[in-house]
Amino acid sequence: MSGGDIDIQQTGAGTLDDTLDDRAGPRPEPAAGGAGLRKEDLHASVSSPVLDTMNFLNEITLRYPEAISFAPGRPYDGFFDNEQIFTHIRRFLDHLAAEGSTPQDVRTAVFQYGPTAGQIQDVLADSLRVDEDIDVPPESIVVTVGAQEGMLLVLRALMGGPDDVLLVSSPCYVGITGAARLLDVTLTAVEERENGISCDDVEAAILAEHARGRRPRAFYVVPDHSNPSGTTMDLKARHALLDLAARHDFLVLEDTPYRLVSPGTPLPTLKSLDRERRVVHLGSFSKTLFPGARVGFVIADQRVVDADGRGGLLADEIAKIKSMVTVNTSSLSQAAVAGALLASDGRLSELNTDAAAYYGRAMSSVLAGLDRTIPADRRAALGVRWNRPTGGFFLRLEVPFRADNAALTRSAQDFGVIWTPMSYFYPEGGGEHAIRLSTSYLTTAEIEEGTARLARFIAAESAAAR
Repeated sequence: MSGGDIDIQQTGAGTLDDTLDDRAGPRPEPAAGGAGLRKEDLHASVSSPVLDTMNFLNEITLRYPEAISFAPGRPYDGFFDNEQIFTHIRRFLDHLAAEGSTPQDVRTAVFQYGPTAGQIQDVLADSLRVDEDIDVPPESIVVTVGAQEGMLLVLRALMGGPDDVLLVSSPCYVGITGAARLLDVTLTAVEERENGISCDDVEAAILAEHARGRRPRAFYVVPDHSNPSGTTMDLKARHALLDLAARHDFLVLEDTPYRLVSPGTPLPTLKSLDRERRVVHLGSFSKTLFPGARVGFVIADQRVVDADGRGGLLADEIAKIKSMVTVNTSSLSQAAVAGALLASDGRLSELNTDAAAYYGRAMSSVLAGLDRTIPADRRAALGVRWNRPTGGFFLRLEVPFRADNAALTRSAQDFGVIWTPMSYFYPEGGGEHAIRLSTSYLTTAEIEEGTARLARFIAAESAAAR
């Protein structure tokens, strides 16, 4: 995250700036209207705490490199092979040739700017059909720079005026709340219950927004092993949410990064159950293939009709916006992703069998480590508890003390363990007494030592809070 920082090298004589300061005397403050800018004149989003969260975690990680970190929701590096990239790209180039592309066509496909909406939609549509039972035309898919760009583009397309509102679960992935703040989109949080989101709560929020004269445009949800709390919607709740969307005329933004890297048979996606085109599906290959590709996609098969009655797809409108943001998604990255899909006949679930088993074991190891280091009688006395996700990368742990940045700093400095404050994920405040643990990136040995350190930290903070 600090790749753009400039490192000014120092010598025994000091920096060049020091020498100039000695000669010229004190440097004056920038004059108003000159190069100096006032933060209050910038967009309000740059002062949002949401945009500072990752920077703070990165700073803590760099400051305490020996600490074991349960913070990053990253895939495990052990599944990556340097030669995979070349194999995947070569397979896609061979595929293009087999489909009748000339050598010049193939060169253009990887070296030139590509179509804004992407150039691997046919491959993606085939994969979605065989692996997820999502049957949509290729033209309804927009290939994006990760799911994060997809969120930004979809919000920009859907939110047409100041009275349009985005509903989100709370706690919620910071990427969607950050995108909303960048675009000045009004957010309304729907508090998550112990077992996930309740459709009754969503409906109550919708009715309240209507009473305020506002229009709930969409509801964002991660139905499978959500980030940050790890909850999963059951099948009944999925059908109920789709019925609710039809009754109250809003869209569901479905984000699904963890379902194919979790053990067991996943529940159907909301999009595969969608019969009225109520779901805009956000997909990503960051967890299922590799995050360095930065390739995601949006399925937007909703019809859009203009004032003259002419129609098209929401995907077309999203592509127009993308043309002014990133122009197109990297052709080489698309080639690598498509090559991997072709190699597995589109079955990402089978390609990720080993990864899903690994992440399942990692989650089980963290839960076992917590059980061992904070046994039932001890956690009852402390007022500590945690949920038990069946997959994904994250779980939620509640503590009797304030789990803020100051506590995180003490945890890293004095106990050598890093975690993420859950308060980062509450768009309207909350979560001050809970932490998020990521289970994906650590080895079994690191998990064992890390949970022991975490238990000692929790005991010390709980005693201090009494």
